[in-house]
Formats: sequence, structure tokens, C-alpha cells
Amino acid sequence: MIKKRKHLYLALIFFILSFILNFPFPHQVPYGAALAIRFGIPIESENGFQYVGILAVILLLISLFFLVQAVGVHPGRFFVLAIIIAWFAPHFLANTYQKHFASDIYAVSYDRESSTCRFYMEDETTLHGVCELPFENYSKKDVQFKIQLIGRYDKDDSKLVSFMNTESPYMVILRGKERNRLKIEMDIDVSGMKEKHINGQLDQIDIIMKSGERMRWL
Repeated sequence: MIKKRKHLYLALIFFILSFILNFPFPHQVPYGAALAIRFGIPIESENGFQYVGILAVILLLISLFFLVQAVGVHPGRFFVLAIIIAWFAPHFLANTYQKHFASDIYAVSYDRESSTCRFYMEDETTLHGVCELPFENYSKKDVQFKIQLIGRYDKDDSKLVSFMNTESPYMVILRGKERNRLKIEMDIDVSGMKEKHINGQLDQIDIIMKSGERMRWL
């Protein structure tokens, strides 16, 4: 079945490298992008091209080339199977690990899609902010961690997020198997701001989660 073992080994090496770059854990961004950010390497061009994603695709294509060269029969089937594994396996393995094997903050999921911050004026000088952040602890043990909100929006929205960070980092304690929607409320003095009657809502709030030396960007 295998015609060229060296080609098979090369296919596996490039496939694993592509797999690691695209692995969606423990951060919101793929593992390769998180490594690039940590070392100060740009992950996106001015035109929006994702360098890490492009590199992962190139490595995958190289691995598929060597795979087709390596197998002796039904190369098309192996090609399709490898594509399916590359597409579905990273998320499946990440979810399986987090739900059944992870501990501490790695066992905590953050539903970023359902997170929100709302702002409305209570009076002429006071802005009231309310953020709701959904968490779930898959571990049987209690997990304690700190969070900080990240402003990834435009200038005005980032200013609102920075207001909500005035008392951060916020301490969170989740009991074993607990699901909780953390609510952060704050009155903000905006008497010195040019903008008046600020109202609005921010969705999909980015956060940093910390526990000791452990940290996750979500």
C-alpha cells in the first residue's frame, strides 16, 4: 500500500506542523498565532491576510502532495480523508481535552459569542456599564482565576472597555461543573468627557484569563 516511506514520513511531519498551527486551544486564536503574538511576530498584514493561516494551508498542501506520492493505491481516498481530519480533528480534540481531561483554567470555557457590555447614561454625568460574561467549568474541582477585558474595538469603544477595566483584574470562582454568567457593573464619571449621552452595546468581548503563571486569551 505504501510505495515511498520517506514521502509518508514527510507527509506526516508537514501535516502535524499544520495541525499544531491551527490547533484552537488554549486561546481564542489558533496556537500558531498565539505563539507568534508572544514572540512579537505579526500575524496579519495590513490587507487582512493571516500569515499563520496561510502558512498552515501551505504546510497542509505540501503534506497532501507527499501523501499522494507515498500511497500506492486509492490516493484520492487518502487525500479526502486527510482533508477531513485536518478540518474537523483540531476542534474535536480541543473540545474533548477541555471537557474530559483539562484542569484549572484550561477546563473553563468562555462563551465569547454570548458576551456583551451595555452602557447607558444614569444622569448628565454618570455612565452606567454592565458586562455579562458566560463561563462554564468542565472540571469537578473548583477553579479560581482573574480576568481582564480587552479593547479590540475602535477608539471610542476601546475607551468604554478601559473604563470597565478600572477595577480589574476581576476575581472569578467557579465551582465544579458550574455554569455562571459573570456580571460586572460600574458607574463611570463622564463629566470630563466631550461626549455626552453615551449609550450603546458591545458584543463578543475579548478577555485575558489568568491563574498564577497560566494565561489564556479568549
